[in-house]
Amino acid sequence: MWQNDVAEYCKTCDRCQKENKSTAKRLGNIIKIQEPRRPWEIVHMDWVTGLPPGGDRSYNAFLVIVDRFSKTPIFLPCHKDDTAVGTALLIWNRVVS
Repeated sequence: MWQNDVAEYCKTCDRCQKENKSTAKRLGNIIKIQEPRRPWEIVHMDWVTGLPPGGDRSYNAFLVIVDRFSKTPIFLPCHKDDTAVGTALLIWNRVVS
């Protein structure tokens, strides 16, 4: 009889419902990341933020770009509040061209 009590309690328990595999979000299919055939064909990007302002333009962040082929990193000083357009221009001017 106590087994029913446990099942009933679990139906009302918020934590049990969130961790229940039958109600959890489904993950997408795992696919293999393509291997690059030449340098700078595939890159990884991430930001390092929360830095004290530095340099003549008071930069407070870095955009880190890593070439997946050679593992070569590029560190671009930037501002945490830069827009998407500003970031795209930074990449275009300092990496692409």
